[in-house]
Order: sequence, then C-alpha cells, then structure tokens
Amino acid sequence: MSAGETEKTTAAPAERGRLDKRRAIVEAALRVFARVGYTQASLDMIAAEAGVAKPTIYNHLGSKENLFRYVMTETAARSNGKALEVLESFPSEAGKLRPGLEDVAHKLVACYCDEQSQAVRRLLYAEAVRFPDLFDAVRASGPDQFVEALAGRLARLANAGHLRVEDPVRAANQFIALVYEELPALGMSGTRPPDPKQLEKVAVAGVDTFLRAFCTAPVAPRGERGNGRPIG
Repeated sequence: MSAGETEKTTAAPAERGRLDKRRAIVEAALRVFARVGYTQASLDMIAAEAGVAKPTIYNHLGSKENLFRYVMTETAARSNGKALEVLESFPSEAGKLRPGLEDVAHKLVACYCDEQSQAVRRLLYAEAVRFPDLFDAVRASGPDQFVEALAGRLARLANAGHLRVEDPVRAANQFIALVYEELPALGMSGTRPPDPKQLEKVAVAGVDTFLRAFCTAPVAPRGERGNGRPIG
C-alpha cells in the first residue's frame, strides 16, 4: 500500500476524531466558563475538564479569548438549530392556530431552559464589558436567524388572512417576548429549576395575548368554545 493510499483511507476517521475532540473541548470550556467565569477560567482547567492536553486546545482553538468567543457563538448556533426545528410544527390553518402556537411556545420554553442556552446568556451579560461585540455575534449566530424564520411563517399566516401583521419581524419578536418575559424570574436566570406548571401557564398566557392582539377573528379564552380557537 502506497503512502498516498494510507492517507486517503485514514483521512475520514482522523477528521471525525478532530471534530469529536473539538466538540469535547467546546462543551468542557462552556462548563468551566459557566462555573467560574471567564477571568478565573484557565486553559489548564478546561483541558482537565475535556480530558485533553493543553496544547490540544491551542491547536484547535488558540487562546482563551478565541476559545471563549468560539464557545459562545458555536453554542448559540447549536441552540438555534434546536429552535428552528420547533418551527417544523408551526400551524398554517386558522382552526389550529392556538394548539399549534401553544406547541411552539412550549418547545421554545424548553429550548430557553436548556442548560447550555442558559449558560451562554449568563456569560454574555456577565462579560458584556470585556466583550462588547460578542452580543451581536451571538445574536447573528442564533436568535436573529430564528426571528427571521418565525417572521416568515407569521407573514404566511397574515397573507392567508389569519393574522393582522404589518411588520412580521416585529410580530415575531413580540411573540418571543410574550413567551420568554417571565422565564428569567421563574428560574432565577438558570440558578434554580423552574416549576413546570408555571412554565405551562407562561406559554399559554403568551399565546393567548398574542392571538388577542394579532388574530383576525375574535378569540375565546382557552378552554372555552373550542379550546380558545378563533370564534366564528
């Protein structure tokens, strides 16, 4: 077997190994940053957490600052991927507006309460002075893409005559705000597990308020006249 053949047959496993090791470093770094903060975290601590040698971190992601930036944007992008999957069940018919939007809201709440998502939010605000540009970078790698996707679906509902929406992007942000507004207080910004019953109430109330503001047909309260579907 020639040297060229050997390289070809081992390239794919080696690449997979690099990706797996990089993922392990990123997840370990997030845990360490979330636990002790950026200033107190060290590459030695992260290497020990990831089970790799310190030079391996340098080879993959460079300095601690570069690692922190990558961890924040990469984790946000992965969280965004989960949030975008939520929209696969987005309703398209008037009769399914409330149950469909409630399903979306419940899944968004679960994404928001995800441990890694909460760690990124805490770190983002804690290190805002040190990394003033990171907020926009994290938004671009996650939330902004979700808002655009949600806006597109709301626009389709408006075009079908089911919603009154003049600015789909603003309506998308308002839907998210109605669902998320109370969550930080319920979970103490990720420092305690929130009550599932309270999360249920927040999701339902957010959808109810959104429908009352944007639905083209009068909306009955949840549990009345068809589980709160539009009347008529």
